[in-house]
Amino acid sequence: MRAAAAPARLVLADGSVFEGEAAGWQPPNGIATGEVVFNTVLAGYQEVITDPSYAGQIVSFTYPHIGNYGVAPEDDESRRPFCRGVIVRDLARRPSSWRAAETLEEFLFRHRVPVLTGVDTRRLTRHIRDAGSMPGAFGTADETALKAAAVEEPGTDGIDLVATVTTTTPYRYGDGPLQVVAYDFGIKRNILRHLGRIATVDVVPATTPAAAVLAEGPDGVFLSNGPGDPSAVEGAGAAIGGLLGAVPIFGICLGHQLLAAALGASTYKLKFGHHGGNHPVRRLATGGVEITSQNHNFAVANGTVADADVTHINLNDDVVEGFRCRNLPAFGVQYHPEAGPGPHDARYLFDEFRRLMEDCG
Repeated sequence: MRAAAAPARLVLADGSVFEGEAAGWQPPNGIATGEVVFNTVLAGYQEVITDPSYAGQIVSFTYPHIGNYGVAPEDDESRRPFCRGVIVRDLARRPSSWRAAETLEEFLFRHRVPVLTGVDTRRLTRHIRDAGSMPGAFGTADETALKAAAVEEPGTDGIDLVATVTTTTPYRYGDGPLQVVAYDFGIKRNILRHLGRIATVDVVPATTPAAAVLAEGPDGVFLSNGPGDPSAVEGAGAAIGGLLGAVPIFGICLGHQLLAAALGASTYKLKFGHHGGNHPVRRLATGGVEITSQNHNFAVANGTVADADVTHINLNDDVVEGFRCRNLPAFGVQYHPEAGPGPHDARYLFDEFRRLMEDCG
C-alpha cells in the first residue's frame, strides 16, 4: 500500500509552514483542514484517534514515534475516527505487538484519515503553545492553496460538532443493577465499560428531551464527553435543566461543561486546550494529586457555577477540573476518569456516582 512518499506540508492560519511527507490516504484535492491541536500521550494513539471529542480537529502527537505497536480492534473508542487528520514525526512501518491486526497507516487509510509524517512536531507544539490552537490545512497541494484553505477553515468555535458524532438511535449497554441513561455527546466505549459495571446503560442521542429520559425512571443520568464548543450544542441546556433536581447527574468533559452551563456558569476557550494523559489535578477534599487523561479545548470559568463547590483544580494552570452541587445530586469533572488512554487514578468517580444514585434511590 505504501507508495513513494510525496512531499507535503502543513500551513497554519497565521501563515506558519511545516514540511513533511504524505502517508496513507490523501484527499483528492490534496488538502485536509481542521483545528490543529497537540496531544502529549506516549501510548494510546489508537484511543486518541478514535475519541469522538476530536471531531473537527487535526491531532499532532508530541511523542516522536507513533504506530509502533499497531492497531487492535478492541482498542477502538468509537465506531470510527472523527478527527480530520493526524500529524506525526515518525510513522512506524512495522508494528511490534502480538495484538496488532493492522498497521496504524492501514487503519487510517481504511477510515480515510489523512496523515502527515516527517514533521518537526517539537517545533509545531511550541508554536501552538505560544500562539494557541488555530485552523490549519495540510496535504500535497501547493502552499498557496493550503494557506487559503487554512484561512477559510472555521475551526471549532460556535459549531455544534456533537451533531456529527452522536448516535442516531438509542441502544443498551451493560447489565449492572442500577439503571442509567447516558447522553451520547461523543461517548467513548471505555466509559460504557465502567458504567456497565454498575448499571444497565441506555445510551440516547444528544437531542433527547428531559421528559423522554424521566419517563424511563432511571436511577441516574450520565452526560458524556464530546467535541467542540459547549455553547453551540443544540438543546443540551434545556434538557439538562429539566433533569436537575429530578435525578442524580454525573458529567465528564463536555458533559461537565454542559452541566455547569445549565447551572448558569460561563465557559471559555483555552489557549491550546488540555490534550494528554499526564495532567496533574488536585482533589481538594483530600489534597491528593491525580494524574489524569484530558481532551478538551473549553473550560468552566471559576466562580460562575451557582450553589456548587469546586472539587478539583488543574495544577498546571488552575483550571476548574470538577465541581459538586450543594443542594442538588449532581457533579462533574473536566477530565476522563475512564482513562483510555491514561492512568486510572480517577476511576473512583464511577463508584461515587453509584453511591449518589443509591443514596437518592
